[in-house]
Amino acid sequence: MKTITGSRYVTRKSEILSGEPIIDGTRTPVRAIVENWRLGIRPEEIPLHLPHLNLAQIFDALGFYLDNQAEINEYIEYNHVPDELVHPAIKARLSQK
Repeated sequence: MKTITGSRYVTRKSEILSGEPIIDGTRTPVRAIVENWRLGIRPEEIPLHLPHLNLAQIFDALGFYLDNQAEINEYIEYNHVPDELVHPAIKARLSQK
């Protein structure tokens, strides 16, 4: 079942990620976009990392986040991967930024 969020591209479907906000027509959670943005990736560059998304979807997701920060931050914290489980190649890439 699809839930209206007041956003053009962000929706919730109980059968996808247990209702976590996602980009409509995908399984991409808003938190994935926010996490890229928090890493310092400009919104215009996020489609390079998530090529199935367009800029309108990216900006809408960031707007949704700004209106629902506490909720999205909870999803980010819940899905956080402990540092000891992050592959060394990923750690090296992140430290270059």
